[in-house]
Amino acid sequence: MGVFSGNMLAIALDLARIDPAYEDIASKFFAHFLYIAKAMNEIGGEGLWDDGDGFYYDFLHVPDRDPIPLRVHSLVGLIPLAASEVAERDAVINLTDFLKRVDWFVKHRPDLTESIAYMERGGIHERYLLALVDGDKLIRLLQRALDETEFLSPFGIRSLSRIHLEHPYVLDIGGVQRSIGYEPAESRTGLFGGNSNWRGPIWFPINYVLIEALQKLHYYYGDDFKVELPSGSGNYVTLWDVADDLSRRLISIFERDASGRRPVFGGNQTFQTNPLWRDLIPFYEYFHGDNGAGIGASHQTGWTALVGKLILQRGEYAGQQKRPL
Repeated sequence: MGVFSGNMLAIALDLARIDPAYEDIASKFFAHFLYIAKAMNEIGGEGLWDDGDGFYYDFLHVPDRDPIPLRVHSLVGLIPLAASEVAERDAVINLTDFLKRVDWFVKHRPDLTESIAYMERGGIHERYLLALVDGDKLIRLLQRALDETEFLSPFGIRSLSRIHLEHPYVLDIGGVQRSIGYEPAESRTGLFGGNSNWRGPIWFPINYVLIEALQKLHYYYGDDFKVELPSGSGNYVTLWDVADDLSRRLISIFERDASGRRPVFGGNQTFQTNPLWRDLIPFYEYFHGDNGAGIGASHQTGWTALVGKLILQRGEYAGQQKRPL
């Protein structure tokens, strides 16, 4: 919902530049975003943000018990990064009614604005930022996202942290145990129909959304804001460089490696070596979390074709001004 409200706010602001009547709609979505952000970021109580772990967790509500935090390191905890919108100063400065509304919340409802990066001017070229995740949370989330022992695969961001391979999450309710562990390929449970798996593989649409969010955040924070890539390496890079690196990893799924093999084909020797097949590249539904092999539906052009956009962008922006997708 935070991502939706942020996107709708951006659309309403664009429309308000044409017709001031849309300023009221923009103000509504701004307020919605703040209330959602408070519910997610509130420390203690039922907020989804765990300040000790530096991660977002779901909660399970069961009768006659306090809410139970589900301490699973999954994409659920990274999705809040996508609730980010950046606006140019010139795009907002003339929306006086909207800015008055923003100013009212800042002055009278600090409880709603204190834990997010709100529409306050101060970024590169005095841009405005609205983000569910502030600078401190951003750094802490990326420490996990860019950790090769957790989310960061040679081929993108995994849907579940690899830490759950040796440390599955186990939940006990009334003597009944349920667990979730890292599975880089097809699911070993029929719970999702047998061919759908969010327990480790790499999904293109989510990776693309995270890349887009990092580009937007770089557009605001600029080159002085840096994070470790990979975590623990001592190599600090900009958010744009992180987005570019993730793009490279996703693209490499389809490229030949040093041995001439394409990760997408996995162990299929016909596709790997036969000259009639080796250049016919399918767009799989998702990809093995460790080796990049294609899994699931083999012609998922509905979202895996986003690799074309990543290839185009890497070529267009090489050595040029960096702007969001």
